[in-house]
Amino acid sequence: FSDLLRARSFKVKGILNGIDVDLYNPETDKEIYFNYSYKNLDEKSKNKIKLQKRLKLKSTKSIPLIAMVTRLAEHKGIDLVKEVLENFIAVEDVQFVILGCGDKKYEEFFEYIQNKYPEKMRFCKGFVPELSRKIYASADIFLMPSKTEPCGLAQMIALRYGAVPIVRETGGLFDTVKDSGDGKGNGFTFKSYNSYDMLESLNRAINGYKNKAGWDLLKRRAMLCNNSWETSAVQYLQIYKK
Repeated sequence: FSDLLRARSFKVKGILNGIDVDLYNPETDKEIYFNYSYKNLDEKSKNKIKLQKRLKLKSTKSIPLIAMVTRLAEHKGIDLVKEVLENFIAVEDVQFVILGCGDKKYEEFFEYIQNKYPEKMRFCKGFVPELSRKIYASADIFLMPSKTEPCGLAQMIALRYGAVPIVRETGGLFDTVKDSGDGKGNGFTFKSYNSYDMLESLNRAINGYKNKAGWDLLKRRAMLCNNSWETSAVQYLQIYKK
């Protein structure tokens, strides 16, 4: 099928989904603890403190909070996370929060890590819409290492809330997140479906977090991305007219 599409690529056009930028708006969202914008990022930090207290993690701005809101399925890259998370958590001064449910083997693994490293890890089983909003608003880094992702919405929501995304370069993730290594991107990316490539991007993000001025600049760049349906609608109109 992929060969057929490539052979007929002149007939094929891909348009990304959008997000409701009024619904997902940190300036007005009633589900988060404190409203904020790219102009007052200190309010975002207050969300982080409140979430840490709710989840019984150490309340501090200095430790990077890494988050995932996802289905626990292999194609979402959870197998990559499973390969390296225990060693990563043991060595790095980070906090890790995962909200989701899915394959039992992954649920049991994250429960095991939480029990072993209760000061660093929280696994919130299930999907709780109000908690997901609070996680987006509180997280410093949003991890989305999918094996496949035709579009993806979570990375767009993360950008909107200033949670800097780490994604694999696939599908819509590659279309919406560009690596900040050139000083212009809005997140961190890795190409190969490999846990150690993912880990390298995580380490780059953690090092970047230590530079507050640079990190604030990256957060603002992320929050100013336009992934609205208005952008997608313009592309649909262009196709119809063509």
